[in-house]
Amino acid sequence: MSCDHLICAYCAGPVEEGRCPSCRAARGRLHHSHGPFTPQQLAIVAALVLILAFSLLAPHLA
Repeated sequence: MSCDHLICAYCAGPVEEGRCPSCRAARGRLHHSHGPFTPQQLAIVAALVLILAFSLLAPHLA
């Protein structure tokens, strides 16, 4: 999501210009909130890797 077309409800200006504290806060959350993955996505990927590793190693352990 980007702030290109968002309008601030407080100052009625474009959020990307950051005219008021609300605009600047919203712009900061949108642009600097996360990297390419959210923490939930990273946890899901880690869990899937562990499940895959366990399923591949389980026959050799028994």
